[in-house]
Amino acid sequence: MNPIKYIGMDVHVSMTVITIMNSDGKVVTEAIIETKASTIKDFFRGQRGTLHVTFEEGCQADWLYDLISPYVAKVIVCNPRKIARSDRRSDRIDAKRLAELLRTNALTATYHGEHSTENLKELVRCYIAIVHDSTRVKNRLKAVFRGRGIACSGTSIYSKENREDWRRKIDNTARLSRADRLWKELGYLTELAEEAEKELLKEARKHAAIKILQSVPGIGPLRAAIILAIAVTPHRFRTIKQFWNYCGLAVRSKITGEYEMMGGQIRRTKKQPLIRGLNRNYSRALKNVFKGAAASAAMGPWKSQYNAKVEEGTKSSLVLLTLARKISAITFSIWIKGERYDDKKLKFTHAG
Repeated sequence: MNPIKYIGMDVHVSMTVITIMNSDGKVVTEAIIETKASTIKDFFRGQRGTLHVTFEEGCQADWLYDLISPYVAKVIVCNPRKIARSDRRSDRIDAKRLAELLRTNALTATYHGEHSTENLKELVRCYIAIVHDSTRVKNRLKAVFRGRGIACSGTSIYSKENREDWRRKIDNTARLSRADRLWKELGYLTELAEEAEKELLKEARKHAAIKILQSVPGIGPLRAAIILAIAVTPHRFRTIKQFWNYCGLAVRSKITGEYEMMGGQIRRTKKQPLIRGLNRNYSRALKNVFKGAAASAAMGPWKSQYNAKVEEGTKSSLVLLTLARKISAITFSIWIKGERYDDKKLKFTHAG
């Protein structure tokens, strides 16, 4: 019988520290190797036994997962945010801690393993990065005007048609030069965003799930592509609550003192849990998608329901949150069933 070996890897750009632990928790091997494909392959080829490996999620995680998987029995890419850190840290200590947590089954894994959407994932990452860069440039451009007390709300400041009007409001040559370069940079980024969007939509059309996702109110081709690229498959989530948690739409609650002694018996109190907002560890891209879809649906097919809730006295922000949770629940449900959205089956109730 092959003994199980638990391997923790603390991965860095140039070097990787590795700790191998046996099933009794004893460190049997420690190694420092170069973070290079050939070196890592040679290391795992030289190991005997049933190998279980873990390392933290990061920019090299996808590459390492694909590289190591053929040589080991199990690979877990763990979520570093859910690992308690001690005051005493080093590469060796971190590698040993990962091996120990793997041995005791105390790690929270992140999803890896589906490669059918790999091209779409890369294109969506590219598009999102360009959009984020565009947002930063827009903020810098408005800061030029706000710094001189010039009101610049709205989007007219970004358009070429109104540019000369905005340029005349700047009375300093150096400041005007700064604004011109920001406008120029924004123009390049806008062109790149359009190219990236066109390419990712072309790639998205190759996937059958896109038509299912696109059928949901508020979700168009671009949002459907982002959902597919990031979530990959609904089968990685056991329940809708797990999907909400991943999308940043899970409601956090807290309750203490749940039990009391009454008549010599322990009973649960009627105290209600306190709502503490939404979860904070989530995919920002997916949350933006469903919030945007809720806003689109509220001004489109679900406008009457949205207005009815607001007229009842519910804050518009809470109604939009309910719609975002509803849309994500519908998306999860029809995606996992493989069928398109049917408006006749919808009941407009709070997504609980």
